[in-house]
Amino acid sequence: MNLLPLLLERIAQDGPMSVADYMATCLMHPQYGYYSTRDPLGADGDFITAPEISQMFGELVGLSLAQSWLDQGRLSPFCLAELGPGRGTLMADILRATRSVPGFAEAAEILLVEVSPALRAVQADVLKGYAPRWMDSVETLPDLPLFLVANEFFDVLPIRQFLRSGDGWRERLIGNRDGSLTFGLGAQAPQPALDHRIEDTTEGDLVEISTMSPAIIGHVARRIATRGGTALLVDYGDWRSLGDTFQALRGHEKVDPLTDPGNADLTAHVDFELLAQAARAAGAAHSRLAPQGVFLERLGITARAQKLASGLEGAALDKVIRAHRRLTHPGEMGQLFKVLGLFPASASPPPGLEP
Repeated sequence: MNLLPLLLERIAQDGPMSVADYMATCLMHPQYGYYSTRDPLGADGDFITAPEISQMFGELVGLSLAQSWLDQGRLSPFCLAELGPGRGTLMADILRATRSVPGFAEAAEILLVEVSPALRAVQADVLKGYAPRWMDSVETLPDLPLFLVANEFFDVLPIRQFLRSGDGWRERLIGNRDGSLTFGLGAQAPQPALDHRIEDTTEGDLVEISTMSPAIIGHVARRIATRGGTALLVDYGDWRSLGDTFQALRGHEKVDPLTDPGNADLTAHVDFELLAQAARAAGAAHSRLAPQGVFLERLGITARAQKLASGLEGAALDKVIRAHRRLTHPGEMGQLFKVLGLFPASASPPPGLEP
């Protein structure tokens, strides 16, 4: 059995479901959910993230967090946390790169917010010796200063989709047509959360709203505003959502998101304006949104790549060159992925970002 019969039964009982409900079920169903049942990362998985491409990414992210910690007076103890830590590669690179920062490792309590049992097992193996602790949600993080990274975390959070219809909106829903899942539209209705989008959209435009992101950012930002800390949010998307970005990935290729539910990664571009608004409402400041390539270049990735490449030749040298390009070039991840920093109103943005 797979998810399709369960989804069709649910639709028969309750009517068409939102894209958000569909995403949540496909990704996190305890028995058939995508993240509940596998390690999806790497060449043999369905997608690859920046930390898996090169150690340079995690090293520079770690040093940016560590410099923020120094700039804010070496807060101790503090939480060093990651949301959705994948295989644990990013946290491992952060910890290795910051070993030379006096006092940082000793003051850090390593927290991983992860709900997938399969990925927790991988993370435990990669991070053995560091004694990380796992949390189910940001609400359960200790009440300490918070230095946090979230890389490709917000793109998998459920979204709702709305089409502009006159002065209102029609929600895009998923229903049953002859035993297959299909998209449809709900009735026109006002959406107060989208009142500010009337001015920059026209008839038929599609806007996406993350249903969970504001609450998560609110918890993170309140902790940073009151206790100190920094958050680096890295994801693909832009300042404001416009258009259909809902997609499925399997075997590093795009597939129909309604086909074979539970067996492909479902994602959508991140609306960074929504994250920034939630951070401000919780009392934290945020940086300007920066392309990932610009962020990494400001932190010195070219010099780091040159050092790693020194003395290499052949395939090993080509690997470093390709990794640098993939992480920074505008035609690769450099422009599509963005970075937003959160910090106390009395502090400066983390290195690599501007106020």
